[in-house]
Amino acid sequence: MTTTWDSEELDLNAYLDRVGYTGERTASTAALHELHRRHVTTIPFENLEIQLGRPITLDLPSLQRKLVQRRRGGYCFEHVTLFAAVLQRFGFGVEALVSRVRYGQPAGAVLPETHALLRVTVPGTGKSWLCDVGFGFTALAPAEFVDGAEVSAGGWHFRLVREGRYWLWQELAGGKVRDAHITADLPRHPVDYQVNSHYVSTWPRSPFVTRPYAQRLGDGVRYQLDGLELRTIRPGEPEEARHLTPEELPEVLDTLFDIRLEAPDRAALITRAAQLAEPDDSRAAGAPRRAAA
Repeated sequence: MTTTWDSEELDLNAYLDRVGYTGERTASTAALHELHRRHVTTIPFENLEIQLGRPITLDLPSLQRKLVQRRRGGYCFEHVTLFAAVLQRFGFGVEALVSRVRYGQPAGAVLPETHALLRVTVPGTGKSWLCDVGFGFTALAPAEFVDGAEVSAGGWHFRLVREGRYWLWQELAGGKVRDAHITADLPRHPVDYQVNSHYVSTWPRSPFVTRPYAQRLGDGVRYQLDGLELRTIRPGEPEEARHLTPEELPEVLDTLFDIRLEAPDRAALITRAAQLAEPDDSRAAGAPRRAAA
């Protein structure tokens, strides 16, 4: 089942300029890998619109204005919807999938299906690929939908494992295996993303509602902002962590995450971030700690 992504509304030239893609516009395996890498290393993961009190909209014109024209980032439903439209314009077969996040969760925990990803088919090859461009911390390249498929690029290593009718996506680092998310082998529709996104962006205990969050991924380095905690992660090296003041937040977003806010939004975000240090901080109320989808 190939899903319709309203790709006729896409300004493909503007998107390709945004991510720096200059290759052939053909539905090939090489093009898929290059588009995937450029998307995840160029467009950051972030939830700042939610923190600024604005709704998340998934129609393609809105996504283009935000992620392409304004050069902002987004979370999984935004990334995946835009990327799916791009791939459909290239001629790939594109199916919507959703998964349950396991990253950072205790064993046996079952979370809602709140993460979006894609199954992408390359015409004429009989092969399909997992494209996970909206997880925040993910592989730089797609993974073939084959049990045990591994992806190693830029110092980051991941594996796809079949578990019955599910696909388990795992991070391999430092000799350890960490589950990232688990996906039912069941195609969904863009309208499902709208429902899931509404829940994630409005539920009071959602990590995307309770605090600012951003990630930027590249070759050999990942920057993660969780509230006012800034982490720098490099493969095989100790993690660096620093607690920011609210006033530092806009500049850090600019320099490390390539997220440039206008002056009113910078001021509003500082005010919002200052609330994180208050005694009634939502974390103390039991809000989930991880935000990765």
